[in-house]
Amino acid sequence: MNAPLPKRKLKVATTSLAGCFGCHMSFLDIDERILDLVELVEFDRSPITDIKHCSPDCDLGIIEGGVCNAENVHVLHEFRKNCKILIAMGACAINGGLPAQRNSLDIRDILAAVYAQPGRGVHIPNDPEIPLLLNEVHPLHEVVKIDYFLPGCPPSGDAIWKFLTDLLAGRTPTLGFGLIHYD
Repeated sequence: MNAPLPKRKLKVATTSLAGCFGCHMSFLDIDERILDLVELVEFDRSPITDIKHCSPDCDLGIIEGGVCNAENVHVLHEFRKNCKILIAMGACAINGGLPAQRNSLDIRDILAAVYAQPGRGVHIPNDPEIPLLLNEVHPLHEVVKIDYFLPGCPPSGDAIWKFLTDLLAGRTPTLGFGLIHYD
């Protein structure tokens, strides 16, 4: 008698764009449940693996942070192209969050204030390694199609766990009372 073939692990990629990295910190707050998760998934690009690009066969992409520069746009398009399902995690990814507070200001005024050097004027760095800023911070869905939204600032480890286990079990993720909060 042949043994059943092992079920293929889902490939998951994560990244952080314009934000505080708090959603990834909450992701780690699933604590020892991460050991259960690695039984079900294989991590591709993520801070856990330090892989720099999203593989072309990812099942699930999880992105935190808004879109504030050209590099963010590139990474977001790469994730959309390579991930079957894309999740916007946290307030910055869903509505721009705190980084979007600059949207009511002129980007030239912001740069002048940040790079003013007393007695030397304003010297804004101009290096090809520095991504070009967008005029505004955008939520992810304004740039690419997003399949699911996981709200919170940041979402709790319990909310992330419930969301992912629902999704991995083939259920539509639902977050009941107590799982969504904004700290």
